[in-house]
Amino acid sequence: MNILGYFQKVGKALMVPVATLPAAAILMGIGYWIDPVAWGGNSALAAFLIKAGAAIIDNMSVLFAVGVAYGMSKDKDGAAALSGFVGFLVVTTLLSPGAVAQIQGIDPAAVPAAFGKINNQFVGILVGIVSAEIYNRFSTVELHKALAFFSGKRLVPILTSFAGILIAFVLMYIWPAIYGGLVHFGESIQGMGSVGAGIYAFFNRLLIPVGLHHALNSVFWFDVAGINDIPNFLGGAQSIANGTATVGVTGMYQAGFFPIMMFGLPGAALAIYHTAKVENKEKVASIMIAAGFASFFTGVTEPLEFSFMFLAPALYVVHAALTGISVFIAASMQWIAGFGFSAGLVDMVLSTRNPLAVNWYMLIIQGIVFFAIYYFVFRAVIVKFNLKTPGREDDDEEESSVRGSKETGELAKQYLKALGGHENLENIDACITRLRLTLKDTSVISEKQLKALGAMGVVKLGSNNVQVILGPLAEIVAGEMKKIPASEDLTAVALP
Repeated sequence: MNILGYFQKVGKALMVPVATLPAAAILMGIGYWIDPVAWGGNSALAAFLIKAGAAIIDNMSVLFAVGVAYGMSKDKDGAAALSGFVGFLVVTTLLSPGAVAQIQGIDPAAVPAAFGKINNQFVGILVGIVSAEIYNRFSTVELHKALAFFSGKRLVPILTSFAGILIAFVLMYIWPAIYGGLVHFGESIQGMGSVGAGIYAFFNRLLIPVGLHHALNSVFWFDVAGINDIPNFLGGAQSIANGTATVGVTGMYQAGFFPIMMFGLPGAALAIYHTAKVENKEKVASIMIAAGFASFFTGVTEPLEFSFMFLAPALYVVHAALTGISVFIAASMQWIAGFGFSAGLVDMVLSTRNPLAVNWYMLIIQGIVFFAIYYFVFRAVIVKFNLKTPGREDDDEEESSVRGSKETGELAKQYLKALGGHENLENIDACITRLRLTLKDTSVISEKQLKALGAMGVVKLGSNNVQVILGPLAEIVAGEMKKIPASEDLTAVALP
């Protein structure tokens, strides 16, 4: 499998854990709506909902380890997911500050701060990929009779735990450098004023897919490099009196996020909905409404961002650039507001009474402009480059009738024969609308026969990867193809 095909496989697997995020957004959004002042301090129900949603958001890293391992496994088996969980526990436990101090024989106070941030999405995704690869290769291994109980799928978690030790060993030496590089980068742009604020915001969004934005945030939002933007802003009049805050400056690393989270991303959600195929609009609408509401009301952007960042990474770079521009504009114009949780409506309202909030209402006007920018830019880019945002996986399909057998099992045999038989297939997978196949030789397939059977298109990716666009039947046909014994003779199967 070539690199492009492999990353597409990873991107598809990442949608498994991402599907859990709208639940968190809805729970937290309702909780903040019930108690917008104390965030659960004045309402047991609000606290219940907020904590329930936070249980998902705060554990995204382990969800990615489990979800990616499951999504990339060859037969979507729970043993792969269990292995991902085991691997994640091994890595994060070995790299916890206490364990690092013990393993390296150093004082706990001397442990690099990087290990306090080891529980992140980057580690989750890495462990998930490794776990899936181990499962795909060793889940059918048969051990000696004395060890037969540990054969097959039971062997995978054991091997994954050993792989986790190796991963932890490597990260123990390179993770501080990665983390330190991010902190140094933040410190180097601290003196660039509003331009630096924009650069920070750009990289803040770019690092979200791997969870490393927290390292960068700590430089600007907290007291790693003396900026301490959030605590100083929340201190209000007391911070001004203490000389730790300056009106029009403190909050500059927060303010420009409000137009993006409250307006820009909901505009992107509308564009994604409008560019989805007609038959997929209802499904896409349910996702975008929940994600857009979460972004606007609470500033929880992950459900929306993760819905397109891996399916259309170029579009995510556009989003990061627009975020940088927004933060730069707000900082330059000294339109200031701050937040305690995130840049949503709740924090906007709470921020209005803070004496450090300057012309905060202009952020709403800026946000309306960015809603339009996001909508039209996203819509234009999606259509122009045919990006595979939610609901567009079959965008280039044309309606066609299935002229093969009406029996799904027989139809699967026909597709298998047109693809060169089991001997030509290395891997069979499917998404909602496409067969995703890895072939030994793509030259032997018959596109004419595939289309005659009902395929709406055939997409070749590299030298070995092929996608056959079938529509809603794709997953069913893929399942039936896997059931066909490799020894079955297909010579008698008739093709159109």
